[in-house]
Parts: sequence; C-alpha cells; structure tokens
Amino acid sequence: VERAQQYTVGHKIHGFTVKEVTAVPDLFLTSVKLSHDATGAQYLHAARDDSNNLFSVQFRTTPMDSTGVPHILEHTVLCGSQRFPCRDPFFKMLNRSLSTFMNAFTASDYTMYPFSTQNAKDFQNLLSVYLDAVFFPCLRELDFCQEGWRLEHETPTDPSSRLMFKGVVIIADISDNESLYAQHLQNKLLPDHTYAVVSGGAPLDIPDLTWEQLKHFHATHYHPSNARFFTYGDLPLEQHLQQIEEEALSKFERTEPNTAVPPQTHWDKPRVDHVTCRPDALAPDPIKQNTLCMSYLLGDITDTFEAFTLSLLSSLMISGPNSPFYKALIEPEIGSDFSSSVGFDGSTRQASFTIGLQGMAEDDTEKVKHIIAQTIDDIVATGFEEEQIEALLHKIEIQMKHQSTSFGLALASYIASCWNHDGDPVQLLKISENVSRFRQCLKENPRYLQDKVQHYFKDNTHRLTLTMSPDERFLEKQAEAEEQKLQEKIKNLSDADHKDIYEKGLQLLAVQSTTQDASCLPALKVSDIEPIIPYTPVQLGTAGGVPVQCCEQPTNGMVYFRAMCNLNSLPEDLKIYVPLFCSVITKLGCGELDYRQQAQRIELKTGGMSVSPQIIPDTDQLDLYEQGIMLSSSCLERNLPDMFQLWSDIFNRLVFFQETEKEIFKSLCKCIDFILMHLHRPAGDLQRDGPGEIAELTDLTSVLRKLPRIKRHLLNPENMRCAVNATPQKMSDAAGEVERFMGNIAANRKERKPVRPTVRSHRSPSSSSQEPHFKPCQMKTYFQLPFNVNFVSECVRTVPFSHADYASLCILAMIMTCKFLHGEIREKGGAYGGGARMGGGGLFSFYSYRDPNSTQTLSAFRGGVEWARAGKFTQQDIDEAKLSVFSAVDAPVAPSDKGQ
Repeated sequence: VERAQQYTVGHKIHGFTVKEVTAVPDLFLTSVKLSHDATGAQYLHAARDDSNNLFSVQFRTTPMDSTGVPHILEHTVLCGSQRFPCRDPFFKMLNRSLSTFMNAFTASDYTMYPFSTQNAKDFQNLLSVYLDAVFFPCLRELDFCQEGWRLEHETPTDPSSRLMFKGVVIIADISDNESLYAQHLQNKLLPDHTYAVVSGGAPLDIPDLTWEQLKHFHATHYHPSNARFFTYGDLPLEQHLQQIEEEALSKFERTEPNTAVPPQTHWDKPRVDHVTCRPDALAPDPIKQNTLCMSYLLGDITDTFEAFTLSLLSSLMISGPNSPFYKALIEPEIGSDFSSSVGFDGSTRQASFTIGLQGMAEDDTEKVKHIIAQTIDDIVATGFEEEQIEALLHKIEIQMKHQSTSFGLALASYIASCWNHDGDPVQLLKISENVSRFRQCLKENPRYLQDKVQHYFKDNTHRLTLTMSPDERFLEKQAEAEEQKLQEKIKNLSDADHKDIYEKGLQLLAVQSTTQDASCLPALKVSDIEPIIPYTPVQLGTAGGVPVQCCEQPTNGMVYFRAMCNLNSLPEDLKIYVPLFCSVITKLGCGELDYRQQAQRIELKTGGMSVSPQIIPDTDQLDLYEQGIMLSSSCLERNLPDMFQLWSDIFNRLVFFQETEKEIFKSLCKCIDFILMHLHRPAGDLQRDGPGEIAELTDLTSVLRKLPRIKRHLLNPENMRCAVNATPQKMSDAAGEVERFMGNIAANRKERKPVRPTVRSHRSPSSSSQEPHFKPCQMKTYFQLPFNVNFVSECVRTVPFSHADYASLCILAMIMTCKFLHGEIREKGGAYGGGARMGGGGLFSFYSYRDPNSTQTLSAFRGGVEWARAGKFTQQDIDEAKLSVFSAVDAPVAPSDKGQ
C-alpha cells in the first residue's frame, strides 16, 4: 500500500502510464489506475495488505445473436494456447498450482478470467497461462466441436447409428423456469442491442455458429484495446506490469474495438408480454404456477451515485418483513414468493428494477398489477421510516468492515459492469462518500427518496409487464423444434459431409483418448509449500460454567460470536423438526416485539443472526458424530451489548404465536427447495429429507407445538460451548458480555424444569453419539427432475479422518479426477464436470454434473477404480495431486473464522 501511494500521475512503468492514484480508506487499499501506451488497455491495481492476490482480465463481449459465441469462446480458449498447447491447461493447472480460485465467467456483455493465489511464484505461473490462453489460444476446430457443438453419431465408432447434436455447451442447458423468465425479461426490456440475445447461447441457435465466426469474434473482442486488467493484493505492481507487457501486450498494436453498447431507446408507453415455460412437477399447488413482474428501465450505471441510491431504494422497497412490497405482496400469500428476478439489477449498461411474484394463480394477475401500482403510490405518499433507512446504512457499514477471504474476487465482480461501460471503477469503491452524500440529500430534501420513486416508477413509461405460465406441451414443443433443427442440418449433408462427420468423430475420440503431455505447463513443487500451518493462539475459559474460546484477531472493529448447542438429549421424534426450528427461530417475535420489530432490531444492531443444524463427524470412528445447532452472529463493536441482548431475548422471551404459521410454512418450502438444489452434490453429502414429510401437512398446529419442546432442549447453556473472535482491545468487553448472557439464560432456566445435559465441556468423545437406528447399507436412489441432463454420484465408506489411509485417499481422489475421470466424464462424455473427492466423514465420493449420460458415467466411476488399482499413475502425478490437496488445506482463513 505504501509503495502504491508513492506513484504519481504521468509515471511510466513498463509501457503503462499512471493516470490516477487514490487512497480508499474505507477498504484499506490504494488504487492505481493506468493505461497501456501502445494499445490503450485499461488497468486498475488495488494495493492492499492481503496475501490472497488476484488477477483478472475482462473483455467487453457484445454478441448480436444467440449462437452463444462468447460462452463457447470462453470454453474454447481454455483448451490450449501457443505456449501451452496441451488440452485444457486450466484444469491441469489445478494440480500444478496452489490457486485459491481459478475460473472464467460469461456475462451478458463481458467475459472475465480471474484467478487468485497466496504464492508469488504461483501468481507468475498462472498469469503466464491466463495471458497466453486469452490472447494466443489455439482455437482448434476439434476443441470448438467438443466444447460448442457438433454433429456426431450416437456411437462415434458406428456410422450406422443416428446423428445427433453433441457438445458441452449445447447439451448443458438446464434452464429452470426462473432462469428462463429472467432471460426473457432482459431480452424484452432491452430489445435494441446485445441484451436482446442470449449470450450463453440458445439451443436452437447454437448450431448456427461456425468455427470461422468463433475465430473472428476472438480477433475482434479479445484484443488489449478492448481489455480491462485488474490486480489486487500485496504483490508489487511493477512485476505484474512487466510480465503482462512482455508476454502479451508488446505483441499488439492499438485498434478501435466496435464493442460499445448504445443506450436503449426509451419507450413512450409501457409494454405487456407473455411467455410460457415447462410445468413444475414439484409445485405444491398445480394451479399456482404463474409468474408476473413489472420491470422498469432506470439510469446509466456509470452514474455511480445515482446507481448507489437506486440500489438502496430497491432494498428499502423489497428487503425484509418491514418493506412495503413484502407487506403488500408476500404477506397476503398471493404467490409462493417474490420472483427471483425481483430487485435492482446493475449488470447491464442501464440498470433496471423488477417487482413481482412467482407461484401465483392466473386469476390473480390483475390483482397483483393493482397491488404493485398502489404500493408505489403509497411509497410516494408516505416514504420510509427513518429506522428502516438507518438499518440499511448500518448493513453497508458492516459490509465494508467484514473481511472475507475472497475480497479481491468480490471487488473484481463489483466493479466489472460499471467499468465495462467506461464508468469510473474507483468512484464505486468510495462507499463512505456515497453514504455521506446520500445522507446530505435526505437532509436537504426529506422527500428525496419519494421523488425518485415518482420519477423512476410512477412516471416511467419504459415499463414491461411480463407474465409467464406453464404449457403442458412446452418440453414436447422444445424437443420437436430441436429435432427439426437437427433434421434441417442433416438433409443438407452430402455423402462427403457424412464421411467427414464420421471421420471427425473418430478423430475427436482419438484425441480425447490420448494421454496429454502437460510438461509445457509451469508447476510448483511440494518443496514450495510452507511446511508448517500457521498456529492460531486461542484462550480457553468458561462463562457461567459454559466453555468459551476467545481468539484475538484483526477483525476491523467487528465482533463474531458462535455457539454450538448439542442435541444428543433431544428425543428422537423431534430431530426431524430441527432444520425447521433453525430456519424460523430468529424470525419470530420476542417479548413485546412482533416479528417485524424483531427483524428491524436485528438489522439495526447486528450483521445478521442465524441458526443452522450441524453434524460433526467423529475423527476416529465412522459411525460416531456430534449432532447440534450452531448459533452465529456478528456486530460492530459499539453494538456488542445489543447483540447479546438479542440472543438473551431469543433464549428467554421467544414468542410462538399461531400467526407464525405462514412464516413456518414458507421456511418448510425453502427447506425442500434447498434439498432439491443440492441434489447435484455427491451422494455422500445428502442427508435425509425429513421436511418433505412435514410439508404435506395441511394443519401445522401439531408442528407448532413441537417447537417450544425443541427450544427447551437445544437453547440450554448446559449443552453449549461458545467462541468469540474480536480485536485484542475489545476481547475483555466481549468476554464480559458472554458472561452476562450466560447469567441471563441460566437464571431464566432455574424457573423451568431442567433438561438432562449431555455435554459439559469442550467437545470430547462423550459429545459424539451413534444414531440408534443407523445401519450402513448399499442403496440406489433416483430423483426424477425436469432437466435434459443428469447429476450422477456414487459413494463408498472408507476410513475416518485420523486413519493412516485418509491422506492417501485424498491424494487418490485428486489423481483419479485429473488423470482419468475428467477425460472420461467431461471430454468424452460431454458433462460440464466430474471427478472424485474424499470427505471428512469418511465417504469417498464420485460425481458428475450437467451430464448427458448416466450409466456411462457410472461405468467411468468403476473404470476409475480399476485404473487406480492397475497403478496407471506416476510419482509426478502423486506430487501434483499433493499440491492440489495442500491448496485446500492452506486456503486463506478470514479473521472471523480463525480458531474455529
């Protein structure tokens, strides 16, 4: 940071010129803005005392059709480059690097390539690979066929088998109804330019993309004159600039990229449109499957203060039970929830705001339109309570102070859209300035926010009302259209074309089956790894007989509290309700406060309070584990007493009213959604889906009666242990508040019948228990989901964490993934990804996702085992796998999580 502050405007460094140097005290960083003299490439460096250094390069990619050219190009540039011609160098670098993040993203109007690492040598290695990939890719035709699309025989070795579309991108479309709706919404609200198309590719349009068009798009878009470089962390800027100049930019001259997005023409009157989707087989009410939203075009995102204000306004309108649209749309239970598209969207050149419902009946369409219009009128008339505004500004203050391990990546994502349209990324980082200016605007004009609502919503003629309803023949029509597209392609083929398709299929299969020589790629050695994990000192003590761990950390004025409440004393019949209990416990009223007032208090005084189920495997025995719930919260140091008072009230004064039935039912639905969303995890990660049984109940009274019983068992100081992370200066205050908190809840329990405790000290063998009815057994499970791709997994019970073979199995999983399964499942099988992993609970799991195959993938899992048994790997493979394993072991830990 100090070195960065010494740069001056006009300073020349390795072909770059410094344009601006700005201290950003809010985020403890100094930004240095530069431009490349020869090409005009833009560069932003954020110098910060953070060892998790990040690099990102992004290009403005503005397609004018839905062939998915930026998405397929993103895949294809990762298939080898001039210096590193081996197939899939990005994936192979996972085993040759200590990266903490490696990926690439395609947005509607830009493509970004970021990585991060804590190792300086690794940073240089990865930078070489990334620069060569984006600026000098091979873009081989067979790679385009593999990643994008191709016509190929169902069985490539059998020319008599039917022709079909294949390719990672074309077969990986799993557009759920919410994503489909969001895509239509953007296409129809911004119909004039690039936002009218699908940048990721539409299945019917992808086969229109040619290899030549792909190469042309790369030549015109992946040029330094169209690039924005971002680096972050504590490594010296000069070294980055020198490497980027020597390895890439020195080989280019300036061009004038024609990639700018023009402003959308403003409509003179609102529009209405309708789209259809597949019926949702999982919908709780078949009649309620409609979506309706009103979407408003707002201002240009490069006006950073206006965008900041509109983002705040959006949160005030929709976030939490105190917001006007929550009261007007959610509480009457017209729909299942807000549409997932709801809120402020600053990802396009002109921002938008969307409000509406999903899971509603078609008959309620006019009612919802009326409610939206009426709510906007009400906001214009009455505005917002001062406490709501303060709670939101408090949330921003906490977001600035909280330190995550991926802060650099968060910054890169935060500035990407604004910078992409030539906005000032540094201005975005001056959050305190924006807050101060916002407060001043409110002071000068008490109706400041109401005037914004009047201008952007009440009087805005660029408004789209988009409805979506299920069509029983949606999938059938889609399949027919895709088959028609296939037949159109086939009917125009000559005999020579048929022969060429067969030969290219064999050629691709041969390439995929060939062992790749990755020796051209740079690599760290095991000796480059720090041999000792840094020690985190903690102080152990007690508060009211409850074990407390204190960890002094540079938390930037925040205090973090956690408590584990063991549930081994909980009766078996109540355990199924624990996830439900956790999801609602911080959303209920306490004492004289109803749930709305309690939510406001939590927002005003904390960074959030959560309760979640925990299952901690025993390190020595496979079938032993500790069951419990984890209480978590954080706050600014000045609000420390308030945070513990809120916990005391939840323990002592929680109110279980019948009125909470609605909240509980919504939480139940979310529990089920959560389970379905996580079905793509390996089988070993699945837990039994108990909430599904509760969701079928029409009367929840019996469930409500169980919650107080669970509370008596779980919110019990005799079953607890706690941890606090705070600055050394604040730790004694924090310890005192924990002591008072324990005193408050212990005093309250003396008036009640005690529950027999099972844990009185730090976690020990007595803390773990065995499920009385648990018996390991072989099981085959099939979940039918409405997608044209599969998620396949298989798991095997192996050994616990402390077993001598555990580390070897971690290495084996990595070797199998990189040296066998990736080739079989992704390259040959066409899945988005697949591999193996060793879990902390002793389960060795195989997995694939977005996979067009199922039985073939299960065969690949078994083939991986046979491949490993045959010893078809080398000592170098083992050493590379160690790097990948240690990368996870040595991943950065935030101050809030140290010692946990």
